[in-house]
Formats: sequence, structure tokens, C-alpha cells
Amino acid sequence: MSRVALGLAYDGSAWQGWQTQPHRQTVQDTLEAALGRFCGVADSVPTICAGRTDTGVHGAMQVIHLDTELDRRMESWVRGVNAFLPSSISVQWAQQVSDDFHARFSARARTYVYLLWRGRVRPALWAGRAGWCFQPLDVDAMRAAASALLGEHDFSSFRSSQCQAKHPVRHLHRLDIEERGPFLVFTLKANAFLHHMVRNIMGALLQVGQGRESVDWMAQLLSWRDRKLGAPTFAPDGLYLSAIDYPEAFGLHELDGGSQLLSPFTQTY
Repeated sequence: MSRVALGLAYDGSAWQGWQTQPHRQTVQDTLEAALGRFCGVADSVPTICAGRTDTGVHGAMQVIHLDTELDRRMESWVRGVNAFLPSSISVQWAQQVSDDFHARFSARARTYVYLLWRGRVRPALWAGRAGWCFQPLDVDAMRAAASALLGEHDFSSFRSSQCQAKHPVRHLHRLDIEERGPFLVFTLKANAFLHHMVRNIMGALLQVGQGRESVDWMAQLLSWRDRKLGAPTFAPDGLYLSAIDYPEAFGLHELDGGSQLLSPFTQTY
């Protein structure tokens, strides 16, 4: 028995999130069925993922692991599994890993990117792939407000009522806001994220950017630890799980394709 890690990309628009559901219209259900066909077994092959994404959220780089007795070249895993997947889900790489590797618990950090289109009219070509705001935004105010969230905090004010995490404390390492033509690109990196945490942060930042709340309100909201006092949860359309960080000992640090998929927005010019 060996353990294999796979890196995935997917367009979340057509799927009801990552996690398996009875209706089976999820990325996990579809992937595990494809793995079963590739492995030549009657049932689906169970997997563990680095982070569950919600309905409509995309994966530029999701990482999963599975245990298997199948002996195949890593490139065969990529091309073979992709042959059984729809065009909206794609295995980007495969790597044999040690038995102590765990896609979720071995991860040291996760990075999400949110693409926001600024324009008077909704962007038809970016429907489902970017959020949209037609009001003018004060980007400098948003950046100032975002700085209050950096570091280790109780993020209860940004936590969904359906969140199943054992505690609300997270360490937010990075929250950058960059202008790329009509887009604002938000990059958030943390040790882990709560359910709807990024989308709730986005909603709060837009309140500040539109002048509905002051810059100081963000720090106050964080200190209140009450989701009912926060902003509406923003749309999932522009949200991408873009990177998972693992210790270099596992040999996955050079295989992250998520940054390449989003490089037109995230690279420095």
C-alpha cells in the first residue's frame, strides 16, 4: 500500500462545493468516482483534501491524498484520472508521498485569492469567475482596514454559523489588495480558514471601501466577536483556493501549479 498526493484545479461554478453529498454533485464525489474507474475497482476511492471549498468556489490548487495498491507512474495518475473527469476538474500533478503525509493535517498554511471586477456593468465573460462591484471603492481605506486583521485573532465575527471548527482562532499571515486594471486582487494567507471566513472578510472590506463603515470599524468588528454585527457574506464567484504550504520534507513545494493558473493576476509587474 502506498500513499499518493494529487494536485487539482477545478471550476467550482457547476459544483455544490467540495465535500461529498447524497446528490453527488460535488467535486469530491466526482473525483472519487473517477479514481475508482482508473483503479479498476467497483467503488469510489476515498480521499482526504487540504481544505473543503464551498459551492461556487474554485480550486486553482487543491491537494488530496489517497492510499492505494495500484502501481503506476505518476504521469499515468495525471493523464489516466483526467480521462474520467469532466473538463471542469483536472489533476495537475501526482506525487508519491510518505505514510506520515496528510493532505489536511500536514498543511502549514492555505492561500486564497479573490478576483473582484470593478465596473459599471456586470462582466459577462467573468460570470461565475469573478466577483463584481459597481460602486467606486476607496482602495487605500480597504488596505488600512485589512491591516487590523493580520496576526492571530479570534475571527468569530467572520465565522459562519454553520462552521464546524473546534475554535475560531486563526493566524492571518497575509492580506494584500492589488489593482490589476479593472480587477482588485485580494490575496489572503492563513494557517487555516473558518467556514465563509474569506467571503465575510470580503463583505466587510467592501463596506469600508464604499464608505459605509470607517477604517476603524474593522478592528472594532474583530473585537466584538459577533458574526451578527458583520457585513453580508460576499459572493463566492471570484474566490480561488490557490496554494497549500507543506514542509519541504514532503517534496511538494515545487509542484504548486495554482500560482501559475492565477499568475496573470498575482505576479508582480
